[in-house]
Amino acid sequence: MLDRASVTTEAQRFASERIFGIGHAVAQATSDLRSGELPWYECGAPSAGNGALMRIAPMLVPFVRSPSPDLWADTALSAIVTHNDAASTSACVAFTAMLWQLLGMDEPPEPSWWRSTYVATARDLEGETRYAPRGGVFAGYNGPLWRFVDERLAAAEAQHLTALAACEQWWSGAYLLETVPSALHILARHAGDPEEALVRAVNDTKDNDTIAAIVGAAVGALHGAAELPERWVGGLPGKTRSDDEGEVQRILAAARERWGP
Repeated sequence: MLDRASVTTEAQRFASERIFGIGHAVAQATSDLRSGELPWYECGAPSAGNGALMRIAPMLVPFVRSPSPDLWADTALSAIVTHNDAASTSACVAFTAMLWQLLGMDEPPEPSWWRSTYVATARDLEGETRYAPRGGVFAGYNGPLWRFVDERLAAAEAQHLTALAACEQWWSGAYLLETVPSALHILARHAGDPEEALVRAVNDTKDNDTIAAIVGAAVGALHGAAELPERWVGGLPGKTRSDDEGEVQRILAAARERWGP
């Protein structure tokens, strides 16, 4: 389990390094972290943005060879460094739980699995919170993220909506009431075809880099890296900064050596 020093180090990394494509919540959190006026656990923004969910998948890596319930605590602690919010934390834990199950599957789950599994985990964690859509055709909704996801995905599945049609109804931006149903609906329709799932995430959503990252983590857990098109993977620069080409590949190699099966 992450100890206090580890979480503090993570918070310091957020505060000290340049973050490309930074959103409002992370910008607020890093500003508070840099000020030193608050402890790290009070710096996370009270935001239902998708920044924590986008980056949460690697939390599984240390547990692949040594499963432990500590995964859930580590996921929550990592999430609240930037997004101290019930919908965000519950979404991060629910998605991590789904990724864990996907790693053990030999074939894609039934389409309804994505909705039911997310809701079964997120419901008790989030509780009866209150969030409202920013727009779209469901502007009258006021309630928890998990219920919005449950209702919207059930309706989209019953109507056989394409990814584009569904995402246009509830929007597909950086707000979790848009991001979570968008990613899960794309996966429900296209998880069996990693390339198509990612194409739909990129082409049919507004916050397409984040939604594609979430969809990519899921199809990667389900199918493995070998099933991703080589023309997409072969030329990736692997930068974490402007001048460290290949760093991502080096990080992956080190993680595989330390924690891989």
